[in-house]
Amino acid sequence: MPLFRTSARGLADLVRDGRLGAVLAEQMSFQLKRRASASEIRSWDASLRVLADDLLQTGLDRVEVLLEHQLPLSSKRIDVVLAGRHARRDGPSYVIVELKQWTEAERFEDDVELVVQPSYGPRPVLHPVAQVRSYAEYLLDFTSVLHGTTDVLAGAAYLHNATTSRVGSLFDYPQDELGRLFTGQNRGEWLDFLRSRLAPVDGSVFADRLLHSAIAPGKQLMAVAAEEVRRREQFVLLDEQRVAFDLVMHEVEKARADDHKSVVIVSGGPGSGKSVIALSLLGELNRRGRSAIHATGSRSFTQTLRRVAGAGSRQVQSLFKYFNSFMDADKNGFDVLIADEAHRLRETSANRWTEAEHRTGKAQVDELIDAARVPVFLLDQNQVVRPGELGTVEDIEAAARKRGLEVHHVDLSAQYRCGGSEAYIDWVERLLGLRPGGPISWDGDPNFEVHVVESPSAMEAALAAKLEEHYGARMAAGYCWPWSDPRKDGTLVPDVHIGDWARPWNLKGDRSVGGAPPSALWASEPAGFGQVGCVYTAQGFEYNWNGVLIGPDLVWRNDRWVAVRSANRDPDFRNTQRVSDQEFDALVRNVYKVLLSRGMRGTLLFSTDVETQTFLYSLIDVT
Repeated sequence: MPLFRTSARGLADLVRDGRLGAVLAEQMSFQLKRRASASEIRSWDASLRVLADDLLQTGLDRVEVLLEHQLPLSSKRIDVVLAGRHARRDGPSYVIVELKQWTEAERFEDDVELVVQPSYGPRPVLHPVAQVRSYAEYLLDFTSVLHGTTDVLAGAAYLHNATTSRVGSLFDYPQDELGRLFTGQNRGEWLDFLRSRLAPVDGSVFADRLLHSAIAPGKQLMAVAAEEVRRREQFVLLDEQRVAFDLVMHEVEKARADDHKSVVIVSGGPGSGKSVIALSLLGELNRRGRSAIHATGSRSFTQTLRRVAGAGSRQVQSLFKYFNSFMDADKNGFDVLIADEAHRLRETSANRWTEAEHRTGKAQVDELIDAARVPVFLLDQNQVVRPGELGTVEDIEAAARKRGLEVHHVDLSAQYRCGGSEAYIDWVERLLGLRPGGPISWDGDPNFEVHVVESPSAMEAALAAKLEEHYGARMAAGYCWPWSDPRKDGTLVPDVHIGDWARPWNLKGDRSVGGAPPSALWASEPAGFGQVGCVYTAQGFEYNWNGVLIGPDLVWRNDRWVAVRSANRDPDFRNTQRVSDQEFDALVRNVYKVLLSRGMRGTLLFSTDVETQTFLYSLIDVT
């Protein structure tokens, strides 16, 4: 949906009266609950004034103008969508426009898709034609009225303040109807382009058609996704994994034949194959022409899956969403919605940026159930690590049964992570009091190694040796130290101090700094070694060798664990009204359960607390 909709004539009137910036700011405050910055208002006033003049000059004053149009199932917004009748035939035509006030820009080194523009400093940004083309492809993929159409959608990046000579290298990027580049100097070509796409008639009916369209992936996207996932599948489903897969496929066909709706829950511990099932389903459903979409509550997990499963296609990456993407999804718009890591479900999807129209108070689990004929939830109840996460089998079953829906539950008892060592998972859960029986000594397993180390430096050295042997290795810790932003020179602050040893946390943000990968890729990029990960970047991932630093927030005293709230620095745990001491105790144990279950070949342990370290020595061999 757009932030604001008007005709080209209405846009020109708002510009003339000096009210445009104020109107858009008011809409942003109302819909997004966010105050527009002064620079945003100046940008709207400057760029949209130029666009309004151009539309009037071409006689397109009755074309509909959708400003700040939000892509379906996404937080991204297109600057402008122009909607009207096609100039050469009796049918709709849509032009998406990205407006840039750049006066100069150049290619970033030898990469044709990245550019450097002075206002952004030295960091590269996406080429504006690549940006607008990706928006166009996304609309074609997810907007039902555009599925299978040709010559209905076009895209353009309009650098209205630039001369061609100052942005000349940007024209090296390939252009087509979904992505064209225009500057202020070749404004005549820009006006001809508009006239070629839009007729000078009322465009409101065509805007209505776009805005009221159902949202679902198109057949072309499903075909591409099936091929991409197939090329990357390197797994075979076994036993209960296959049962879960076949059950979902059965329910999908049943839903299509009998107008039936049901819920499937797949539960299992770390390494039981939940995400393998998810990717297998995504590939096979798309191969069969069934609309399927994947969602998680983890930014790190989602971005890594996008990178791995959709490595060859930006289109395929768009099939990986977040749980809060479905607030305005069509009811039963998908055949299947695969909710992976469903233990990270929140009470609601709304946050401080949520538009007013979506603040319905509807539970997030209800949104996901409503979005598909067969919603599939894959979860591990012992991985709930944040307050407000409530994805349990009981929660989901209750929500489904409240709607009168049939529920199928498959429990994955087999263990594929931690070297397939059920003994190790049993040992961890008993150690942390998540399974009855109390802590026991580690008796060993030929498929998995467990050691306690004498210091963090010894742990790092042992893991570095594994890296030299071409194994994956990472070190993670409980959230017991401050977490600083990088310094201005790009170096990372070594916040995790234990004695005379210190290392930085993984990065917080979405871009690389000082050679360190963005947070979402800490667990999968080689450069992640050297920073200490936390539960939010480690959850959902695995590496061969796993180092875990148990901080002072969980210590062993006499014959039991004691959760020390004051030692924990996680901002989600600060509010004692929101998170009781009892809840904190349960959550911090789950945090260490997640951290301790990331390794495929072995785990190394160290506690910062002397008594706890002594206790670990009594259970595990020293290395």
